[in-house]
Amino acid sequence: MQNVTLIGFGAIGRTLFQRMAGVPGLRITHIVVPPEHAAAAREHAGDAQVVSTVPVDTDLVVECAGHQALTEHVLPALARGTECAVLSIGALSEPGLPEQLAEAAAKGGTQVHLLSGAIGGVDAIAAARIAGLDSVTYTGRKPPTGWRGTPAEDVVNLDTLTEPTVILENTAREAARLYPKNANVAATVSLAGLGLDHTQVRLIADPTVTENIHHIDVRGAFGEMQITMRGKPLPDNPKTSALTVLSALRFLHNRVGAVTI
Repeated sequence: MQNVTLIGFGAIGRTLFQRMAGVPGLRITHIVVPPEHAAAAREHAGDAQVVSTVPVDTDLVVECAGHQALTEHVLPALARGTECAVLSIGALSEPGLPEQLAEAAAKGGTQVHLLSGAIGGVDAIAAARIAGLDSVTYTGRKPPTGWRGTPAEDVVNLDTLTEPTVILENTAREAARLYPKNANVAATVSLAGLGLDHTQVRLIADPTVTENIHHIDVRGAFGEMQITMRGKPLPDNPKTSALTVLSALRFLHNRVGAVTI
């Protein structure tokens, strides 16, 4: 039995907690939230303990709380030897943070896993990188509701939008910095391939679609690859793809499964 600590209990954390119930070999024993959110978390936490810091005796940490959680909780956990899996990949656009994670994991003699989240093909991109990549371009397209509460509101009127509109065209680093809750996919693709500063990103608000649509174009010595995914959002959070939760579930199933893929 692996004891798992969950960092964050928003839409992703709650859905992951519910989907993990009854999975053989895994048990969420602790849920880490800020003290001001503890009472609300306890209403849905079942037998799991709601705490404000990662317990030292947990086997595995799964982070789904946002960028601040990486510095506040993941880095210390790694440094003392606790294995961690991270969903907030967009946080790695912060200069120096990828190196800090690597150094903390090395210090603790453990690993940090960057989960694929809302996108597929990450394994193929990482494999193609070994032979050399020429270009990686990511285009993210979401309905206007998926961009509420973001800098897109300063670029276009989301309430009156009638046609697809580009709200950002820049590097993956800039996309992840400005749209951390929406552009984790861009950061993930870049870390698998050419890096944050050499991966091109276009973000589009599109009133003609109801799904989150991701398109990746990769070219290099291996050949060419185009991937398009039309992901449905989480019912509780239109900014997040349902596949994000499923990618964490796949990782956890692989931790205890006899066969992994």
